[in-house]
Amino acid sequence: MQEVFRYIDDHLEETLDELRRFCALPTVSAQGQAISETAEFLSEMLRRRGFDVRVLPKQDKGNPVVYAERPGKSPKTILLYNHYDVQPPEPLDLWSTPPFEMTRRGDKLYARGVSDDKGQIVSRLAALDALLAVNGEAPINIKFCIEGDEEIGSPEIEPFVHKHLDLLKADACLWEGSGVTWDGQPQITLGVKGLLYVELEVRSAARDSHSSWATVVPNAAWRLVWALSTLKDADEQVMIEGFYDAVRPSTADERAAIEAMPSDEDELLQTLEMPRYLKGLRGVDYRLRHYSEPTCTIDGLTSGYQGPGAKTVLPALASAKLDFRLVPDQDPQDILAKLKAHLVRHGFDDIEVRHLSGGHPARTPLDSPFVKVVEKAAREAYPVEPLLVPTMAGTGPLHSFIKTLGMPTADCGISYPDSRIHAPDENIRIADFVSGTKHMAAVLAGMGEA
Repeated sequence: MQEVFRYIDDHLEETLDELRRFCALPTVSAQGQAISETAEFLSEMLRRRGFDVRVLPKQDKGNPVVYAERPGKSPKTILLYNHYDVQPPEPLDLWSTPPFEMTRRGDKLYARGVSDDKGQIVSRLAALDALLAVNGEAPINIKFCIEGDEEIGSPEIEPFVHKHLDLLKADACLWEGSGVTWDGQPQITLGVKGLLYVELEVRSAARDSHSSWATVVPNAAWRLVWALSTLKDADEQVMIEGFYDAVRPSTADERAAIEAMPSDEDELLQTLEMPRYLKGLRGVDYRLRHYSEPTCTIDGLTSGYQGPGAKTVLPALASAKLDFRLVPDQDPQDILAKLKAHLVRHGFDDIEVRHLSGGHPARTPLDSPFVKVVEKAAREAYPVEPLLVPTMAGTGPLHSFIKTLGMPTADCGISYPDSRIHAPDENIRIADFVSGTKHMAAVLAGMGEA
């Protein structure tokens, strides 16, 4: 692999120039920007590497999937899942440089999508470039499934997978891209939490009123606040009846892997400028809660007047957006039903619950043979031992690939804890990009040899 690794080093500037052009496309799925242009740009990137490319529509809604495949030396096939859409860049005033102009400052690259997920895609293509240049062929059959609306919850990925079972069939799947710890230790992540995203809305009158009428006219904002207060207590326990019933305890291997992870809480406290974590958590307790427990989060609150100065108004409408991160074996539809029943039980049957998106939790077992291939490849690309992480704390449409397609799935990549994905000044460290690219090349080669 050393010759392959040297090729990656020697052609780094060419690779970063391609990444710069990719990141220049403002592919914001939430705002419907640059979707077709990016799908075509990506298709051309793949065609130049000898891929047969198809841009496949999803069903009723959703942006198209760029599907590509090319043969390799081994009969084995790997499916690479990625997404070409990015989060909105706002607030723009918090960016140090324009979000869609990739900027190099010191040892880092800054741009929206440079980590999540355009940088991951370019890294994988650069790994293939090196293998093709050195060996003349790909070590295995390679398929790409690159969707365009992961950042809005992948609303149609499940029916897409069901429709294209034969097309997406592979021996294993490499997910969109993880990264390294603060100290540069590679992480191989094997699962995701599930998600239920909802909006609650209450209307108390036909229109807003002068606040003097608060003596007799109900206030929608108070009504919503009272309802929200029944969902979680001050000790951070979710109070929805039956919420924890289906939670599957971590296996001994999963718990051991979480316990073996390095302590990173001090670095995160520093970057977030916080004095302490919830409940004063530290060490193993902090990690076990973060990776193994479900959540209930208020993502946004809207009601009444929020402009400068004073306006004495009694709001007639109030809404809140909430997400629930779920763990095995919680089902988002079951949690939705429990949420609605909870509100009715507590006298809030006037609150409308709108289901916005959701997804099931999913995990690959730590002892999967494919995980061993990815782990061995990491030892070739990095000077330190890799970490196995049973699940990320976030969510992605992994369930359809692990359960529906029935393939082991692992996640590795180019990010680090302060990559600031979804936030201003999203960035990667160039050294992590190089190491992640080498890891990818070693995974493809190792799978061909396994």
